[in-house]
Amino acid sequence: MSDATEPDPVVKRGGDVASEPVDAADGLSKAVLLDESDGAPNFAMRRFELAPGAAVPRHTNAVEHEQYVLAGEYVVGVGDEERTVSPGDALLIPAGVEHWYRNEGDEPGAFICVVPDGDDTIELVE
Repeated sequence: MSDATEPDPVVKRGGDVASEPVDAADGLSKAVLLDESDGAPNFAMRRFELAPGAAVPRHTNAVEHEQYVLAGEYVVGVGDEERTVSPGDALLIPAGVEHWYRNEGDEPGAFICVVPDGDDTIELVE
């Protein structure tokens, strides 16, 4: 029996979570693995996939992002730098910092992204 203030444990199978296209970029999809609707009190965990040839425009978010690369090799721009990332790489993108993605490879790129709960206003940068 759990306390009313404590969330219940949740186990989801990744294959059971639907991915949906992200409006910000063609070739980008998102699956929400855990969030407030699951009782997660502090963070949301999402899985993104970036198709070969896809790019996400330069933008900022109101909240920080912690990311872990699962598959593929793709370019991540953060601030004034671009880096090629691959499986096992981890990134911290602070709130308000411009960032973007570009998959120049032949394989999809995939990453886990964890963000704090709350409003995450996205601003596209021209």
